[in-house]
Amino acid sequence: MSMPFYVSPEQVMKDKADYARKVLTRIRSGVVITCDAGILFVAPNPSRALRKFSELYDRIAFAAVGRYPEFETLRKAGVRYADMTGFQYDRRDVTSRGLADWYAQLLGSLFTDSAKPYEVEIVVAEVGNSADTDQIYRIIFDGSVAEEHGGFVVMGGQAERVAEVLKESYRPGLSLQEAMGLAMAALAVQNEGGSSENITGDQLEVALLDRSRTYRAFKTVAGPRLDTLLAEAKSPAPLSASAEGSLPAGSDENSQPSADAPDEAPESS
Repeated sequence: MSMPFYVSPEQVMKDKADYARKVLTRIRSGVVITCDAGILFVAPNPSRALRKFSELYDRIAFAAVGRYPEFETLRKAGVRYADMTGFQYDRRDVTSRGLADWYAQLLGSLFTDSAKPYEVEIVVAEVGNSADTDQIYRIIFDGSVAEEHGGFVVMGGQAERVAEVLKESYRPGLSLQEAMGLAMAALAVQNEGGSSENITGDQLEVALLDRSRTYRAFKTVAGPRLDTLLAEAKSPAPLSASAEGSLPAGSDENSQPSADAPDEAPESS
């Protein structure tokens, strides 16, 4: 009987990490950025059914890039974990830090024990009463978790190139329109020509954790409302004190429900 080949644990872990990293560099980046209005989520996504951003709890949102069936499984598990924690203890016990730690343990176990790691990179964000109290955590495929303090984070794809654009122009206290314009300019480096002028609402998925709301702070921005925000971001006009940092007129005031959505066809995003 032939003897099986021996592969060291270090080599196994390295091969898994290289595999997941190569997959993630081939996808489109997503951006999470803080502003006066709250925490803004922007990513290329032409699909209206397969969502990268969703609500986890009252003021906590989930963002992900990578293989859709895998991060959708993580999203559903996070919703159940948050709901169970809030029900058994108190709503205040459901925090972005607790969810980030839970996701890190789950992804770490999957990375170690399964033959193939999850091809995902996720962000758990919690909006505070001010930008100084916002919390953003980035968790990658091997369970590594990092708290982001720069006011923004880039997920997947050409993350370094996109982050360089954000570093050059980001400043605390951006309005919603300014944050949207900066996010589009950063994501445009992935496009041929590097211009954001041709980016349309049909090509994007955009969401906001609204700082002014205590519960169900997550909002999706789509359709004509997104087109208005894009137009204001590309050609910013002076805003009144009452309008600055708010969503365009007629914005979606409905939170995305946290109930589990039906499974969609597998697709990488």
